[in-house]
Amino acid sequence: MLIWLSDYLMQLNSNFAVLQYITVRGIFSILTAMAVSLLIGPWMIRRLNYHQIGQVVRDDGPESHFSKAGTPTMGGALILVSIAISTLLWSDLSNHYVWTVLLVTVAFGAVGWVDDYRKVFEQNTVGLSARWKYFWQSLIGLTAAIVLYYTAQSPVETQYIIPFFKDVAVDVGVLYIVITYFMIVGFSNAVNLTDGLDGLAILPTVMVGGALGLIAYLAGHSEFSAYLNIPNVSGAGEIVIFAGALMGAGLGFLWFNTYPAQIFMGDVGALALGASLGVMAVISRHEIVLFIMGGIFVMETASVILQVASFKLTGKRIFRMAPLHHHFELKGWPEPRVIVRFWIITVMLVLFGLATLKLR
Repeated sequence: MLIWLSDYLMQLNSNFAVLQYITVRGIFSILTAMAVSLLIGPWMIRRLNYHQIGQVVRDDGPESHFSKAGTPTMGGALILVSIAISTLLWSDLSNHYVWTVLLVTVAFGAVGWVDDYRKVFEQNTVGLSARWKYFWQSLIGLTAAIVLYYTAQSPVETQYIIPFFKDVAVDVGVLYIVITYFMIVGFSNAVNLTDGLDGLAILPTVMVGGALGLIAYLAGHSEFSAYLNIPNVSGAGEIVIFAGALMGAGLGFLWFNTYPAQIFMGDVGALALGASLGVMAVISRHEIVLFIMGGIFVMETASVILQVASFKLTGKRIFRMAPLHHHFELKGWPEPRVIVRFWIITVMLVLFGLATLKLR
């Protein structure tokens, strides 16, 4: 929005041309989202406490989590508001990629809000039934996949590149829609499964989201993409603004969500943020790199799948409890140790994912 204002202000003072640069707007996007999050956060926590909108803790979870019952939840709304305000202010709203990732994020947040509402107000630990949750996730994810496929302006926008190989680009045709659908819905649920400890999910999301923003910027720049031999996706660079908003909103939320948490993001935040990572990876054409950088989310999801499969097939459990972070808690690791070690692993995975841009 402000980029349009800068077009007018440039006629008065040429210094306003700085707002035309994606990098500058990306930085302001981070700062704006963080400021909004930090300013609104205390008020939101007070309101949630006043209305007794607290976390419902499962009876079959670790005993150390029982003390968290009543902690304000649905804080993901704070993240979404911060992202939306900053993105709308600093991005080029004529860019369809910006609208795609923003609308998908908000739509998945709406599904999560309904889920949280039922858990909190109806005291139902299940929330929205798995069948209906998956239905709405699928509808949104499939719609986004179809839109991205039919708005593609060049073949490279629907081809898949393989890390470490310089000239490998697989043209999957309509199968692109299926893969994109699973990327969006899959990572939405993966982040949701990871969001089980104070700050565990939000900082990896910030790091991965920031890295995807950088990749989108490189993919959208003709010279950088040619130098790195990655697909040049016209307009993808504008995703930097959304990625910056995600980083700022996430860091602002972490201020209140760090151990011991004053507020939880709930499904309204986790489902939305996971979906946004999937969309950004698809737009920048680096889906496989997302699996590398988001390795923590992948491992958490895999632990649940393996646990369920093992118990159904053999009657035995592989882990003491799934998702994986609960396994380490039951092994005696203090919660902060699990959180920080998962953060450290994410740092290494993100760096390795970024290194794949050159290792080809």
